[in-house]
Amino acid sequence: MSDHFSTKAVHAGEEKRKPYGALTTPIVQTSTFTFEDTAEILDYMQHKAANDPQVRDEYGRYSNPTQTAVERKIAALESGEQCLLFASGMCAITTAILALLSSGDHIIMVNGIYRRTREFAVSFLPRMKIETTFVPVDDLLALKAAIRSNTRLIFAEIPTNPYLRVFDPEKMVAIARKHNLLTAIDSTFATPVNLRPLELGLDLVIHSATKYLGGHNDLLAGAVIGSSELLTPIKEARGTLGGVSGSHDAYLLLRGLKTLDLRLRRQNENGQRVAEFLEKHPAVQRVYYPGLPSHPDYEIAQRYMTGFGGVVSFDIKGDTEKTSRFIDRLRLPYIGPTLGGVESIAQQQALFISLDAVERRKAGISDNLVRYALGIEDAEDLIADLKQALEGL
Repeated sequence: MSDHFSTKAVHAGEEKRKPYGALTTPIVQTSTFTFEDTAEILDYMQHKAANDPQVRDEYGRYSNPTQTAVERKIAALESGEQCLLFASGMCAITTAILALLSSGDHIIMVNGIYRRTREFAVSFLPRMKIETTFVPVDDLLALKAAIRSNTRLIFAEIPTNPYLRVFDPEKMVAIARKHNLLTAIDSTFATPVNLRPLELGLDLVIHSATKYLGGHNDLLAGAVIGSSELLTPIKEARGTLGGVSGSHDAYLLLRGLKTLDLRLRRQNENGQRVAEFLEKHPAVQRVYYPGLPSHPDYEIAQRYMTGFGGVVSFDIKGDTEKTSRFIDRLRLPYIGPTLGGVESIAQQQALFISLDAVERRKAGISDNLVRYALGIEDAEDLIADLKQALEGL
């Protein structure tokens, strides 16, 4: 297999010769897998006990051939030993954390993580007597100070949502190794096209595969990638908790991954060009994009990332109502809460968090913030649309 990313995106993880001579990996639409006789059951159990990675399938909650092909492909793209597929990104995050932590443990989370991840840490983990400390994305001293004798895991997101902050991953790894801590990174916004955290020494990479990996806004899935040893308890937890991806979503994800490199290159280009346009426009107060020198983490992003993604966040000069008018004047993007697909999607993020202004401020989201997730449309058309919407305010 070639080491080139685009070739791996097309071919990795799939058998060259597929059932029935099909070009694409089939959707194996079954909840259970049968055995010919008792001897085949015994053979299966022996291979399972030996942790044979080639062990056949038994039941849909544990594995499925379509799902397995996706897992092998994502593992190859992330330079990981193994990948586990889940029903959603949040299912991947929560299952991994629950599998790796026990009652009385402590986790450190870097600020800027997805709000539902934060909610899980604040509302659910305390029920299991697991404490969480949140630290700023750019404060290594605070990270070191937060470490306790019962700390087990550092969890972060790169880049963060929606302000696209980028921490220094190698410095985090150095701190974690000194204290024998695990590290887990939600790399949904970066994708393996722009950053491969495992190659920098991080332990686990997590994706909401619903976003860029799928790329077409037509599936829900999550993925956790890392060493086979570290993923073993997570796999056991997935089988018990039941958050496995269905074969149809796995098939759609497999299809989407084949064009990941092509799509991300266009979205990187669109992100950079749109960010540069917005930063010069008098109706825009501030732009948040790690590909701009004005971004606080520009130098870190330049050092580690090969591209800066298709999400551009920016503040409109004005209040809530003015920002809403801007959103409504846009003609090309859809209005919605997701990102990473071929279609552009814009949102006034505060309104998706709460209709209560106090609650929005608590979440750290300004009322005039726009998160624009750029698709693969032509950059000239996207910029022309932004121009007319801004000038009409």
